[in-house]
Formats: sequence, C-alpha cells, structure tokens
Amino acid sequence: MSDKVPSVIFKTRVRGESVGGRSPFIWKDISTEEVFSGKNVVIFSLAAVFTETSSRTHLPDYDAKYEELKSLGVDEVYCLSVSAPFTMLQWAKNLGLKHIKMLPDSHGNFTRLMGMLVKKGPGEVSWRYSAHVIDGEIKQLFAETGMMDDCPDDPFECSDVDTMISYLKK
Repeated sequence: MSDKVPSVIFKTRVRGESVGGRSPFIWKDISTEEVFSGKNVVIFSLAAVFTETSSRTHLPDYDAKYEELKSLGVDEVYCLSVSAPFTMLQWAKNLGLKHIKMLPDSHGNFTRLMGMLVKKGPGEVSWRYSAHVIDGEIKQLFAETGMMDDCPDDPFECSDVDTMISYLKK
C-alpha cells in the first residue's frame, strides 16, 4: 500500500495555559500535515466513543502498549472517531489515558476521504481500522472485514494493537 492520507483540518480542543476555570481549553485547528509530516504514526479509528469494545479493549490496549509501539519506531499514536472534540476529550479523561492523542473527525471529512465512513444507528461513523503511516504515506491498513452500512455487529479482529505490533516487528 502506498496511498497518502487525505488532507483535512481537524477541529480540536487543547489545554490553554492562560485559560482558567472549569474548562481551561481552547480551540485549535490541526492539519493532517501537522499530524503525519515527517513522522512515523499509528492511527486507529473506531465507530463510537464510550462503547463497550472501544472503551474496554480497543483504546485502552493501545494506551497500555504505547511504549512498545514507541520502541518499534513509532513517534505518535492517534485515536480517531467521528465524534465531537468535547466528547473525545471527556472520554479520554474518563479512561485515564496517558499516551494516546485523540483526533476528533467531527464531520467525518477525513474518514470519508479514507473510504471508511459508514451509516450506523442515527448517523455516520467510522469503520474500525488501524493504519501505519510514515510521512503521510499509508504503509499498512488493517480494516475490519464486513464493511457496510448498518452492519449488525462490530467486528474487532485486526485493528487491535497486537496486530499492529506484530506487523511493526516484521
């Protein structure tokens, strides 16, 4: 595989050092170039935050094995979901994440251009996948099988951290 990641702007919330109060966060636009240029990145995407598989296994396992990914040459690990920045931020706090960077794809622009946007429930979500990206070029994509709109189940066989680690060790 040798495709480039799509070029989009992510609307994110980051801690504003000069902002006080209960919500000391500011808006920050982050481009895909900022995320991927000159870096060795693992990105994984999931359909929805605060769901069982995503909260119990998918995201926590990537966070737990972050140091192992780093030892294999990965610079950054991102979790992407077609979700609002506020929701992604609160989910990360709720899970007590230490390492993974959250990437809200609020309108699904990145996900759509990746060819991974599906209809499920009340809206559009990302199909579950993981990718290894070097300098903006997709080196490997692990997409769950059975991709379709309104899929009756939530496959989780190949986008997990152990599959990514096995691939990176080759």
